[in-house]
Amino acid sequence: MRCLICEKFSLSHICDSCQKKLLTPKLSTRKILHSLPVYSFYKYGHIESLLLSKHTDVGFYIYKILAHRAFKKFADNFEFEEGVCSIAIDDHVRHGYSHTAILNQSLTCKSIKPRINILKAQNKESYSGKNYEYRLMHPREFTCKGFKEEYVILVDDIITTGLTLTQAVNALHVKGKEVLFCLTLADAREKD
Repeated sequence: MRCLICEKFSLSHICDSCQKKLLTPKLSTRKILHSLPVYSFYKYGHIESLLLSKHTDVGFYIYKILAHRAFKKFADNFEFEEGVCSIAIDDHVRHGYSHTAILNQSLTCKSIKPRINILKAQNKESYSGKNYEYRLMHPREFTCKGFKEEYVILVDDIITTGLTLTQAVNALHVKGKEVLFCLTLADAREKD
């Protein structure tokens, strides 16, 4: 097959050279709820076409590559004294797979246990391309299943306004859980 970026022969959808050159994560931070950190691995503009692949069959492979390059490397270096679980935002299957579940599963390590099908949005309205007011008027209405860990890492692919993550954090707080921080592939504020 050919690399989707440089079109050279590759055994992967994105060749090793392009992965090293273009997909080396550079962590950025912003805060929601005044103090909760949201760590993003990429600027949205740098990987926008790859992020949009989530709506296609090849998206499964692209998200696996991004998850390995960012989330897996993060997990390999993460340590915490108590049991921590990671929870993906709305990890139900669309287009044959769940892109947030792929990211979440990449966090598997000694210190982090990914949990699946925990946090579900009752409102399935798409936020893609919608402004802050629209998102505010159409809350996700998350439901949260029970799980044993007290500490949580919240996972999503993109942070735009921060409303989805804020609503998810609030749903977890209602269950008595403490969100340590959020992880996203990209921050949409980081266009360049």
